[in-house]
Amino acid sequence: MFTIGDFARLGRVSVRMLRHYDATGLLRPARVDPATGYRHYTAAQLARLNRVIALKDLGFTLSQVQQILDEKVGTDELRAMLRLRRAELETAMTAAAVRLVQVEARLQSIESEGHMPTHDVVKKSLPSIRIAELTGVAPDFNSIGPTIQPLYAELFKRLERAGIVPSGPGVAHYEDAPGGGILVHAGVEVAAPVRDDGTLRILDLPPVDSAATIVHRGSMETILPTVQTLGRWIDTNGYRSTGYPREINLECPPDQDDWVTELQEPITPA
Repeated sequence: MFTIGDFARLGRVSVRMLRHYDATGLLRPARVDPATGYRHYTAAQLARLNRVIALKDLGFTLSQVQQILDEKVGTDELRAMLRLRRAELETAMTAAAVRLVQVEARLQSIESEGHMPTHDVVKKSLPSIRIAELTGVAPDFNSIGPTIQPLYAELFKRLERAGIVPSGPGVAHYEDAPGGGILVHAGVEVAAPVRDDGTLRILDLPPVDSAATIVHRGSMETILPTVQTLGRWIDTNGYRSTGYPREINLECPPDQDDWVTELQEPITPA
């Protein structure tokens, strides 16, 4: 048997924590000396301690941990539960990381107010372009990324099955969804006949007489300062926007921080 101090060292936990687990019934000592009150544990109890710590670290409350252990969940079932919880936490961490990047972009916009450079904005006309696209609905601006990424993945699969090779860059465009939210069109330039057969839509985006354009360098999660620079240029130069900007994916290497995207926002004199 081990003293509580030795058992704490083996389990890499504190003596205080073991006392708390004893008080709550999560992990009782194998023996308590009736004369001294000293707690003693066996090596076999490390298995339960490991389960308690793993479940607690994965976000389960102590009452949930006790319920799981008291129901004598088998090793395979426990492993499946832990994997599921790990996947949930990884998803939450990814979402938190995205929100952090968006907060940083918002902070950059705030810090740059009053002196955001607008000389990189170019006014030009846009020719008609033929694209293949898939469409989805994002409930809000922060959901555009999670909406458009699987659309592009599916689009390229369908193009491959149809034997169509993209002939130009990716072209994303947007509009207000009828029931609310944002209609997201994930497209790519192609040289193929127009079609819309339920599996693949190929269409010609109409030309735009006048658009304010700017190049954004970096991931789309950091695009806010660029969007607002474009908006300030439009307002300062006596124009108004007539729709969402198109996004032309000029360069899309694996590292999204190295992406190069041109924003093309249709405008008209105010």
